[in-house]
Amino acid sequence: MRVTFPVVGMVGGGQLARMTHEAGIPLGVRFKLLSDTPQDSAAQVIADVTVGDYRDLDTLRAFARGCDVVTFDHEHVPTEHLHALEADGIAVRPGPEALVHAQDKGVMRAKLDAIGVPCPRHRIVRDPDDVAAFAAEGSGFPVVLKTVRGGYDGKGVWVVSSPAEAADPFRAGVPVLAEEKVDFVRELAANVVRSPHGQAVAYPVVESIQVDGVCDTVIAPAPGLADELSAQAQQLALTIAKELGVVGHLAVELFETRDGRVLVNELAMRPHNSGHWTQDGAVTSQFANHLRAVLDLPLGDPRPRQPWTVMVNVLGGDFPDMYSAYLHCMARDPALKIHMYGKDVKPGRKVGHVTTYGDDLPEVRERARHAADYLRGTIQE
Repeated sequence: MRVTFPVVGMVGGGQLARMTHEAGIPLGVRFKLLSDTPQDSAAQVIADVTVGDYRDLDTLRAFARGCDVVTFDHEHVPTEHLHALEADGIAVRPGPEALVHAQDKGVMRAKLDAIGVPCPRHRIVRDPDDVAAFAAEGSGFPVVLKTVRGGYDGKGVWVVSSPAEAADPFRAGVPVLAEEKVDFVRELAANVVRSPHGQAVAYPVVESIQVDGVCDTVIAPAPGLADELSAQAQQLALTIAKELGVVGHLAVELFETRDGRVLVNELAMRPHNSGHWTQDGAVTSQFANHLRAVLDLPLGDPRPRQPWTVMVNVLGGDFPDMYSAYLHCMARDPALKIHMYGKDVKPGRKVGHVTTYGDDLPEVRERARHAADYLRGTIQE
């Protein structure tokens, strides 16, 4: 008798889709992919690929037929399209009522305020003069400006020091959110996963180190983080997931302030760069748990396998032949884990990541840093 396993439709062909597909292989889960191009990261490894525009409702509807559930590699599918899929009887996870909080920063801030989640001081601003008024209401400039939709990896974000510098964000013709520039100690991330029937798990809170607005290094767990603050961050993430009705993985990016608090910076409702360490460092990865959640399966153990895990992103540089660096990296560190995304190498582009783990944090960090730099070609020994 033929056993029919569920079909997961993944919208978006990036590395997150690629790694989620990898997590589904041992489970026998079948994948359909809606990808922008046949060269996208996930399109290279998934057999059933539709090349099309996720912004076109007819394309999205045709793709969703035959899927048991539809989930996402990114948050950019129009909210009204997701409502249309639900009206067609398609299980969309996370659903549009939840996902809009990751799509629209203004909606997100309003909801987090309503449920009592601590955030930086903020409001929607109309023009540079309104930015100046917002600054005057608080501690003055600099102020952080964000377009409410479409930003990621530092795009759509400006730090401005005067009204004259505040003109650029308004040229896009979309609402702009002003936020105080938080004087933080470091950035943290709390990753949780929630299923449709309400089961939820929380991964250890991690430190996320950014370079030029892009995640560079993640340390799990965040070193030196007080137990009570770690528990508070995890509880915040679990509360947000429940109150927003999230199904799947939720990443809550946080600021640790100098007075010992955490403030919510951003939300992502999909596997997230701050959770890549879980591929090798946790009993159940974020990708496997995201799949379990959207299929309403029991969630897996999120505990770490080792005292410390470090993930470093491999960014493109001027050294395109990264494969030739494998010999050195693997011989130097047989325990090193390399994950490449099948992308063309371009300066500053995320083309892969490495993970290391062990019980000596300085050594674990050095191993990951060396491998990422050697693969990029910024060091030669």
